Amino acid sequence: MSRLAEYAEARELTLNLTLRELRGRYKRSALGWTWSLLNPLSTVLVFSVVFAFFLQIKPPVGDPSGLHNFAMFLLCGLLPFNYLSNGMNGSLDALLANSNLIRKVYFPREVLVVSTIGSLLITLLVELSVLCVILLALGNMVLPWIPVLLVLVAIETVFVLGIGLMLSVFNVYFRDVKHFIGIALMALFYSAPIVYPISFVEKAAERTSFPLLRVYTLNPLVRFIDAYRAVLYDLRFPALSDVLYITVWAVAMLGLGLVVFRRLDRRLAEEV
Repeated sequence: MSRLAEYAEARELTLNLTLRELRGRYKRSALGWTWSLLNPLSTVLVFSVVFAFFLQIKPPVGDPSGLHNFAMFLLCGLLPFNYLSNGMNGSLDALLANSNLIRKVYFPREVLVVSTIGSLLITLLVELSVLCVILLALGNMVLPWIPVLLVLVAIETVFVLGIGLMLSVFNVYFRDVKHFIGIALMALFYSAPIVYPISFVEKAAERTSFPLLRVYTLNPLVRFIDAYRAVLYDLRFPALSDVLYITVWAVAMLGLGLVVFRRLDRRLAEEV
């Protein structure tokens, strides 16, 4: 309860740090916040050329939306992955970048990670808003599904925050973590159905006795992407099993993140 009281007292600090993160992200940049849209769009352009044109990967037809567009199929999976990726990378330096503040005054150090994730959350909401406008222009009526989309965003935010808390404090004690995460994110990207439909994995699973599909779907990122695509691309409710699965993962990661952070928090001022 005392810890919760500290979080409540630090809410203004959290808000100010989040605003600082937002102001500093594109400071002195000519295009400013436009980069938050240009970065995913440029990625979509590159992957569309490589995977849709050269490798001839066909996106599934949205059921029941009827949408058949590789760029939209890719964006529906790319944005939640980028949120996870940016959250992990941003959390790595959340404590080290504020070392002077940590040494000078005591406050719940978790707010530094919360402010980093909070600024990325706002960026995600901007990107999802633009995506929804494009989907509407293509005839996909996503407006009734926005409340479900926001629930998914909230669940993923809890998940990303839990991971961010662990990574931020691990990186203070073990600086190799930052290099390891770059490799891990590359593996995560291709281990989830972002640039290819999950039907590719289902077909591969039919050719082997190994429970490939079952092992593949243990990855929570796979379930997150399936849920986002169900809402945005297919215009239907995500599978209840997927929602329950990612919710359990999110709560577990947040709980684990808080426990690990508190265990290693005691010597932060000496280590940063």
